[in-house]
Amino acid sequence: LPSPMPWSLAQPVTPDLLVSPSSQDGDLGSECPEDRGNWTGRLDFLLSCIGYCVGLGNVWRFPYRAYTNGGGAFLVPYFIMLAICGIPIFFMELSLGQFSSLGPLAVWKISPLFKGVGMGTILIVSLVAIYYNMIIAYVLFYLFASLTSDLPWQHCGNWWNTDLCLDHHVIKAGNNTLPVNISNTVSPSEEYWSRYVLHIQGSSGIGDPGRIRWNLCLCLLLSWTIVYLCILKGVKSSGKVVYFTATFPYLILVMLLIRGVTLEGAWKGIQFYLTPQFDHLLSSKVWIEAALQIFYSLGVGFGGLLTFASYNTFHQNIYRDTFIVTLGNAITSILAGFAIFSVLGYMSQELGVPVNQVAKAGPGLAFVVYPQAMTMLPLSPFWSFLFFFMLLTLGLDSQFAFMETIVTAVTDEFPYYLRPKKASFSAVICIALFLMGLILTTEGGMYWLVLLDDYSAGFGLMVVVITTCLVVTRVYGMKRFCRDIHMMLGFKPGPYFRACWMVLSPATMMALLVYNIIKYQPSEYGNYRFPTWAEVLGILMGVLSCLMIPMGMVVAVLQEEGTLWERVQQASRPAMDWGPSLEENRTGVYVASLAGSQSPKPLMVHMRKYGGITSYENTAIEVDREMEEEDDEESM
Repeated sequence: LPSPMPWSLAQPVTPDLLVSPSSQDGDLGSECPEDRGNWTGRLDFLLSCIGYCVGLGNVWRFPYRAYTNGGGAFLVPYFIMLAICGIPIFFMELSLGQFSSLGPLAVWKISPLFKGVGMGTILIVSLVAIYYNMIIAYVLFYLFASLTSDLPWQHCGNWWNTDLCLDHHVIKAGNNTLPVNISNTVSPSEEYWSRYVLHIQGSSGIGDPGRIRWNLCLCLLLSWTIVYLCILKGVKSSGKVVYFTATFPYLILVMLLIRGVTLEGAWKGIQFYLTPQFDHLLSSKVWIEAALQIFYSLGVGFGGLLTFASYNTFHQNIYRDTFIVTLGNAITSILAGFAIFSVLGYMSQELGVPVNQVAKAGPGLAFVVYPQAMTMLPLSPFWSFLFFFMLLTLGLDSQFAFMETIVTAVTDEFPYYLRPKKASFSAVICIALFLMGLILTTEGGMYWLVLLDDYSAGFGLMVVVITTCLVVTRVYGMKRFCRDIHMMLGFKPGPYFRACWMVLSPATMMALLVYNIIKYQPSEYGNYRFPTWAEVLGILMGVLSCLMIPMGMVVAVLQEEGTLWERVQQASRPAMDWGPSLEENRTGVYVASLAGSQSPKPLMVHMRKYGGITSYENTAIEVDREMEEEDDEESM
């Protein structure tokens, strides 16, 4: 037997408390959480962000919002709000995710007192994921319906049509006789949507959902199956699917644009879309609408951006990516407007009515007006199939992001148990959300969808984003946050970003929130007014996500010790293990918070361990020096 080692030479023993899950030595190796994984290709992250931001709203909300709020003049508030609200918050969310490599729940190690913000985010995203996939199911329904030689919504005379149905082909044929009064008539595409697809006549309102529409139910099941198969392996699989789903819509959009612009009367529609009415700029409503469009279009606050950035390498240039994605998203919206309004112009000429009578927003545009316009074109099933295929690819990658956000958030909270079983856990979430979405497949399902759409991500989402902004700049500290970005990207954010984060972005969103509350209007669908209990249910959906914040605070305070004020102070400080997730990226102030690092000059130890000085370690030395200077100033 070898003689026992003298105590003087024994290895220093790290106390159990200091051993973090990242230390791979000893018996802990078997208990370590599995690696989170990263994006596998260089463009995975960028394309996922583009796919997430460019969604259905770009096609069906932006063009209509632009035309109702001053046409071309709307672009002025749109780009100003993009600069004040969109770009800075987008960059903040990406920075938080990339710096910590954590999902939207675990990232609140930055200030555990506010973990409820993360819980609120997950609640909002789950509600949105339920109804967003129902919209994808409608798109699939129309996609399959387009696989015929004659589109089913082309003519009247089907079992679902009523006496009010008026076929535009009939009007054209009898063009030389008396003008037809079309004010009290309904187009075949509108009756197809409401009476055949939704079968809404089977329900008297939101309290009477009626029977499940099995064809819609199967479409919903199919859309959840597609989503599950694409997120099966997390970002490794969804990161590859977006190469198709993020780029293909552009190809179709360009085809629809060229087809639209070459139609007769197209210019009439485009003129309608772009003629600037500068007097609109004096109304606050236009500025609010522009801010709302930016807010929802970029998807800030839903946790998707933070989740995607958390799979980046530590030094990825998200500064450049922020500008590519936000500006690309704005340009796509404007392009989509041309594609939509050129067809609406042609349609208004065919029907002999002004453009504003055919222009609609939301599902009405995608499932009634555009399909009707398709029936007027030669080769109508081909164009219809292309249009719905574009909507499918636009919707899917936004849905991937919602699902990835929920799965990542929960697996980062319980990495030991859930990370090895991520595929099964994703399946459980998909099945649960599918079952919750079954009410949307009933005859009165559209009423529930409108309720979810109006309330799930309304003021709750704004409260989440405002709180995040204030916590990062005020509680965590602007200096600290800028120092973290400096450490990660090699430069500090300029005065533009600092001014927006400190004052402009939170103030603008506060104004949005106040405006939303003051101008509150009860939900309606067509002529149907929602009953009071449905309104209350909707408001509760929004309030519940806000209530998560104080609930999280109570839990965080109860876990600390001392007087109430001491507990609040302790809970608002970053957790011990807050910082970059990989040891080699923990330079400067973050080295000392790693297991067993009791060296007085952690940076020197760090450099000896990982070899020479890189440009980022130079940055770390600068950051250290700055901190020492700050400490000296404070002590003086």
